[in-house]
Amino acid sequence: MHFFRKGTSSILSKWLLTSLLFVSWIWIGGADAATDQKTIAEHSARSHKNAKTDKNVKVDKNSKVGKNAKTAQKTKVKKASPVSNTHVAHPAAGRHAIRSATKTKAKSHTVHIARHSIRHHRVVRAPPPRVEVREVSEQESTPAQRHFPLRLSAVKAMVVQESTGETLFGKNIDQVTPIASVTKLMTGMVLLDRNLPMDEEITIIDEDVDNLKHSSSRLQLGTVLTRRETLQLALMSSENRAAAALGRTYPGGASAFVAAMNRKALDLGMSSSYFADPTGLNSANVSTAEDLVKMVRAAHRYGAIHEITTTSSSEFGVGRNKRPTLFVNTNRLVRGGSWDIGLSKTGYINEAGHCLVMQVRINETPVILVLLENSGKHSCPADAVRIRQWIQRQYAG
Repeated sequence: MHFFRKGTSSILSKWLLTSLLFVSWIWIGGADAATDQKTIAEHSARSHKNAKTDKNVKVDKNSKVGKNAKTAQKTKVKKASPVSNTHVAHPAAGRHAIRSATKTKAKSHTVHIARHSIRHHRVVRAPPPRVEVREVSEQESTPAQRHFPLRLSAVKAMVVQESTGETLFGKNIDQVTPIASVTKLMTGMVLLDRNLPMDEEITIIDEDVDNLKHSSSRLQLGTVLTRRETLQLALMSSENRAAAALGRTYPGGASAFVAAMNRKALDLGMSSSYFADPTGLNSANVSTAEDLVKMVRAAHRYGAIHEITTTSSSEFGVGRNKRPTLFVNTNRLVRGGSWDIGLSKTGYINEAGHCLVMQVRINETPVILVLLENSGKHSCPADAVRIRQWIQRQYAG
């Protein structure tokens, strides 16, 4: 029994000791394993943190480079356009924030570029500044003309002081152009040169009707007028049937009349002029502003032409019943009565535009005006008003 107790106690002690050693070994091994795992985990975390830090550093560097580049672009855009720009600050960290800021900044930059493009587009398409062009060359102009430039709407024009022959203004004076009914001044001179009976009656017939331009006329077929009345209607009211009748009843007929017109032009030194009919409806009736000054000066010497062309209106019997009809001067400056006009003649066909020639006294000085190829029926009188104001200003200066 004593032996049993002693043996049992020894075995139990050994078992307890063995168990204690085993448990200690397990505990120590587990602790070492946990320590190793913790060390591995910490090392892994440090490696991951270092890698992430390197990546963040790269991102920050790239972001900084992009920020610098975009800042330079913004500076250029600001210089080109006054539109204000809102800067977006980059966060210190965070990929999502960086992307968001970059997108916002790019959008803002695009908007500014678009606005700059629109402003630039408007500047490019803006109309050029209007520049006034002198109509008188330095070679032709006088000191007074250079001091007070004259601008006319007529394509060809000339202003001459009649008594001295001095050219006060010239614009395309040697360019040949159709002259329309200004032709009728030559018609009147050729007729008066022939000394035909002015009281002789002339009847308007079919041959006098305009079949070229189909212009209208208030002279009915069968109207009987004296040669003087026919000339007055041709010059004052520019009646084409009256002018055609004067040529038709000329000795030798219309062809002889046209030949006499061209001889007269050569006698007056109108070397750049040609006449094809007595009405001016034919665009082959051509001249220059320089030649027309010569024609106006010559026509003004005819008392009958002076009187007829400065009459504002007259009444004539028209038709077989001689119905009283009022005819007026085609030049509204004559009808106005405020001008001292010695001769006047207007003209118009499509090829010639609106034309006006006058002999007029301005500041007691006789002046010849020639205005050719104007665009509107009121343009020639308006140009004449400008010329009168221009001359008055020169005398006043």
